[in-house]
Amino acid sequence: MFCPQCGTSQSDELKFCKSCGGNLFAVRQAVTTREPAEKFDWSKTWVADMLLSGAEREKRDEELKRQRGITPEYQSHKEIKAGVITTSVGIAVAIFLSIFMDGIIIGAHIPNDTAEILSRLWIVGVIPTFVGLGLLINGLLVKSPKRAAERAAFEKELQRQSLTPADTSEFAPSPSSVTEHTTRQLMDSDAQKR
Repeated sequence: MFCPQCGTSQSDELKFCKSCGGNLFAVRQAVTTREPAEKFDWSKTWVADMLLSGAEREKRDEELKRQRGITPEYQSHKEIKAGVITTSVGIAVAIFLSIFMDGIIIGAHIPNDTAEILSRLWIVGVIPTFVGLGLLINGLLVKSPKRAAERAAFEKELQRQSLTPADTSEFAPSPSSVTEHTTRQLMDSDAQKR
């Protein structure tokens, strides 16, 4: 028997490896009491994920979200919460920068041209404020649970109305391929030219 830890060959009677002290008895027990191998399921591998189409991947992701309890209502609530937090941070940054820059201007006796720039630095807080407002609007209006339910119903209706795949067994097989026919035509035209 080979030791699974260090790879040295050991006699079958030993309970522990002479080289590294690995438990050979436990390895023997695991090998003898092993259950028969289950059939390998390729659909649970990364290869299967790679071969999924966009629609199948979206469907699988939606199913995983549903299993985890991530409903459209939860997502909308989370987006509204993020919007409130981001808007609040933006307003706080704007207020802080306004007060802080006014203090620097007054306390440090900064020249007027530099003071003009520093007094307007509070505008930096407007960026996260607008991002937060965008998240709020998206959570309240765009991704509302009602809209999500309407979109899901619309997608189901589209799938129901979609065309079924064609049955190609109804076509008669052609006597020759396109390339054979083209090759014959070229050979015939070459023979006529000569």
